[in-house]
Amino acid sequence: MSATDLTDLGVVEAAGLIAARKLSPVELTEACLARIEALDGKVNAVLRLLPERAMDAARRAEAEVARDALRGPLHGVPYALKDIIDLAGVPTTGHSQIRADAPPATAHAPVADRLERAGGICLAKLSTWEFAVGGPSFDLPWPPARNPYDLERTPGGSSSGSGAGLAARFFPAALGTDTGGSIRNPSAACGVVGLKPTYGRVPLKGVLPLSTTLDHVGPMTRTVADNAAIFEAIAGHDPDDPTSAAVAPQNIGAALGKGVKGMKIGVIRHFWERDGIAEPEVAAAMAAALDVYRSLGADLVDIELEPLPNYVACLKPIMAGEAYALHRRILATSANAYGALARDRITAGASQTTAEYLDALEVRRKLEAAYRQSMQGVAAALTIVTLAPPPRFDDAEGLARSFSLEGRPPFNIIRAPALAMPMGATKTGLPLSIQVVGHHFDEATVYRVAQAYEAETSWTERKPPL
Repeated sequence: MSATDLTDLGVVEAAGLIAARKLSPVELTEACLARIEALDGKVNAVLRLLPERAMDAARRAEAEVARDALRGPLHGVPYALKDIIDLAGVPTTGHSQIRADAPPATAHAPVADRLERAGGICLAKLSTWEFAVGGPSFDLPWPPARNPYDLERTPGGSSSGSGAGLAARFFPAALGTDTGGSIRNPSAACGVVGLKPTYGRVPLKGVLPLSTTLDHVGPMTRTVADNAAIFEAIAGHDPDDPTSAAVAPQNIGAALGKGVKGMKIGVIRHFWERDGIAEPEVAAAMAAALDVYRSLGADLVDIELEPLPNYVACLKPIMAGEAYALHRRILATSANAYGALARDRITAGASQTTAEYLDALEVRRKLEAAYRQSMQGVAAALTIVTLAPPPRFDDAEGLARSFSLEGRPPFNIIRAPALAMPMGATKTGLPLSIQVVGHHFDEATVYRVAQAYEAETSWTERKPPL
């Protein structure tokens, strides 16, 4: 294979070829590093490239293959981490001046440790919005990531480098985090697959927090099967993490390929037809995607959740209150070291009362209970990720909209699994995305529903014109 062909490989395919001794982990890692070196000057997805670490790991992986001593299902497969996730021996900057000189992390975050134990090879730490909230920003030590489909447009946030790097074929897998949509927004903007798991399914320990009751870590890949493989590697209870849920794992792989014939699937139509009005190309793509599901034998039924603005109104005081509590001491002495957007968004919690925060928590409890009621009788549901394609960096109004009334925040409040995946493109080639959501701790059905659509379409095969 040429170097370009190697960087097109996904997680499952690469792992299979390595296990069969048809692909060298060294050659695959070299190809990914070379592509990053050649193209990241345009994309800005990478904050810290780790070539020596990655090549050492690749050589070890290759020697282990020769001894029939594969470490796990991801043996020899490259991945990258959003730079709010700890990797031992490497600083975690949060894309902030405040942590630009942070010492190296002393231990892996559990999610990074699980990927390493499964045989993964970390290539890089990736761009993010500052502390996963302030962006896209041009007043930080590193520039913001750009969208490989149009370099003048945002790749979404806050897991911006994860989405942009995947689309650019820098690596086949990455981890992102999602507090109000920060895995699903860049997944939608960059035409990749991203899962926000059920809250508690994946440990948060070793990840810079933004809002500890809303934060989620999840996988980002280019296909559904690849996403499921990374999810299975990182999911599971961590007794040292108070946010981690002690629930039995699912056999995700067994759910893939079963299709959706006879499955009752909800459609949360009012999110894009009443609560917010989707741009025509988004609405048309949603209609076409629903037709695909009907052609596959799914029984689609409209379901009603609470109005979309109710979730946004609930999320903002929780996020602002928790973020301000985490940052207040640094703000007291070093407020000017933050970028303007992060500072403004975090300090929004300063004037908030305890009563307002507690009221929002009670509203969240009711919204989650209402969701469980609305989902009775359906296996999963479909809705939008965004109301519009990714905006340009110079479109202040579009950037503001993408941070507020969208289809992502409800599922952080509800804390149920939600997956974004490609469903088409605009006339100018920008990615469009559909969201599959499910019952708490039922990621298997979400993946099943998503994979059925992916198998019938070719949207996950699209590549940006880099």
